[in-house]
Amino acid sequence: MDWPTAITRLGGDHRIAAVAWNDLQTRYAEPHRRYHDLRHVTAVARDSGALAVAFGLSSRERALVAIAAWTHDVVYDARPGEDEQASAAWTREELTNARVPAAEVTRAEDLVLSTIHHSAPDDDLLATALLDADLAILGSPPSSYAEYANGVREEYSIYSDEDWRTGRASVLENLLARPRLYRSDIARARWESKARENLANELTRWRDADPHHR
Repeated sequence: MDWPTAITRLGGDHRIAAVAWNDLQTRYAEPHRRYHDLRHVTAVARDSGALAVAFGLSSRERALVAIAAWTHDVVYDARPGEDEQASAAWTREELTNARVPAAEVTRAEDLVLSTIHHSAPDDDLLATALLDADLAILGSPPSSYAEYANGVREEYSIYSDEDWRTGRASVLENLLARPRLYRSDIARARWESKARENLANELTRWRDADPHHR
């Protein structure tokens, strides 16, 4: 679902929201972004929308998922936690400006905040659609996964290769240790197997590049 449609379905003024959309596009085009750009959130909006339909969510619920998909990385300075909080604040301000009802503003803000730890109650289907879609890249073809991994590395270029290798390996190990990567059966059937293969292959590469690893 596109931005003006989502705003309208939530009772907001799409003409006011058009100004926010222009700002959003400008932010996602910032030169330091190599993965967390407009292409990424477009994919998340697409995949979360498909999941929301599969889950049988209402029109307003699908609009909330779409808003959160478009805004969850609108502030991105490679500062985990702080970025999501700032993105949630941006979401609240712009939806309020567009006269979206307060209850929907709070719900959209909470969805964005759920991406900090990628956690939410098991029965929260809106968050499930968003969070599973945000990790869809992990289950993509190897070439797309490599582009994602390289892009994230460039976004964290302030770290030395050694520090990045150590930190990234830890992230990959933690992901692979999870009993499941995706919250929904639909997402697991679609992406889980390939995601685990991609993560394991990347972890092997980092371990092979570590002179201290045996």
